[in-house]
Amino acid sequence: MSKLRELSYQEVTKRLRKLGFRFYRQGKGSHELWVRDTDGRVIPVPRYKGKKIRKGTVRAIIREAGVSVEEFMEV
Repeated sequence: MSKLRELSYQEVTKRLRKLGFRFYRQGKGSHELWVRDTDGRVIPVPRYKGKKIRKGTVRAIIREAGVSVEEFMEV
């Protein structure tokens, strides 16, 4: 069982790409919107320079992607 932890922007986007998401457009401020064309899900992802994305935010991204924590962390 994979434990949820803070992840960098690169780690999050790499996992989202493997789940079928692609960069859609720049959102407000430092956020980007990622979309999956198969079901139209759109997920905002913060792009922080040199900072990790906190666990609660990673959990929200996972929830919006519609996968389990274990599945997301193992991708």
